[in-house]
Amino acid sequence: MKRFLAVYLGTPAQMATWNELSPSVQAERQDAGIKAWHSWVEKNKERIVDMGGPLGKTKSISSAGIADTCNAMTGYTVVLADSHENAAGLFKDHPHFTIFPGDSVEVMECLPIPG
Repeated sequence: MKRFLAVYLGTPAQMATWNELSPSVQAERQDAGIKAWHSWVEKNKERIVDMGGPLGKTKSISSAGIADTCNAMTGYTVVLADSHENAAGLFKDHPHFTIFPGDSVEVMECLPIPG
């Protein structure tokens, strides 16, 4: 089996939409989302190598130095699958974007270091 990194993405625009919901609707969706996420984990537990978690603030490091930056990455998970398509299929209808205000999940193979 191959390893795949799934990166959860979310934009400020999606979060703004979430923030427009009433506190009671947010709480209801949060509860439903957490239950759905736990269900997804249970269903896929044999494929999950690293559950990962939420991501915090970002620093960019380059030859110019270290600077604060931002991107759309909100979290990650590492999974096992036979193919890229099968790995991506694990995230179809994921609660990150069906219940929570996330935009999408991007999945990429973790390739071996050459040599």
